[in-house]
Amino acid sequence: MHLQDTAVLVTGGASGLGEATVRHLARQGARVAILDIDGDRAGTLAREVGGLALRCDVTDPASAADAIGAARERHGVARVLVNCAGGGKPKRVVGKDGPMPLEDFVKVVNLNLFGGFNMVRLAAADMIAAAPLDGQGERGVVLFTASAAAFEGQVGQSAYAASKGALVALTLQLAREFAQFGVRAMTVAPGVFETPLMANVSPEVMRALIDAAVYPKRLGAPEEFAELVAHVIGNRFLNGEVIRLDGAVRMAPR
Repeated sequence: MHLQDTAVLVTGGASGLGEATVRHLARQGARVAILDIDGDRAGTLAREVGGLALRCDVTDPASAADAIGAARERHGVARVLVNCAGGGKPKRVVGKDGPMPLEDFVKVVNLNLFGGFNMVRLAAADMIAAAPLDGQGERGVVLFTASAAAFEGQVGQSAYAASKGALVALTLQLAREFAQFGVRAMTVAPGVFETPLMANVSPEVMRALIDAAVYPKRLGAPEEFAELVAHVIGNRFLNGEVIRLDGAVRMAPR
């Protein structure tokens, strides 16, 4: 699929990996809609790249449907969905204060898993109803952002690891279900990247994270994530797969 003039949705697109993806895809000529809970920040970025900013809570069915509808009205049917919205604070299952409150686990899973699924079910419905883009019948691509934690969850990452692991499990299932409609499903599982979330990490922890990488010995650059997303969109034979993007890191227990 060519990115020139292609309508794209990026959730969590106002910062971090999502922002880098928005900037990169816009430079490739895509019509990018930035869906983010932070509408002001999304608006600033949209003005910079010539995109469309839409405030969106990915966990809310109505908010998601409204955002996708507004993007469709402006750009046409989105043929690409890149799910970057997500997060989660570390917390032990049983800590000093006793068991983790169940709502803390549910909150993270709701954002990372249910939010991602919510966007896919809505965006894929539009893609499936649209005409094929080429003689091979391709209609679109949906992409999740998982994490190395899906494979090596660290102490305190129960909710995060579980939710990202579920996205990994969904990838092939969605590829199989959407195959008859020409919609591909892919996931990128980043390691540790240089995003705003790392701003409060201590120098000692930062050094340990860098040392854990095999090569190159550094954090990932958000642009490298964006470049991989663009390649996935363009390479029709990539489907139903999870690609680790992590400098060969394998996360330690803690």
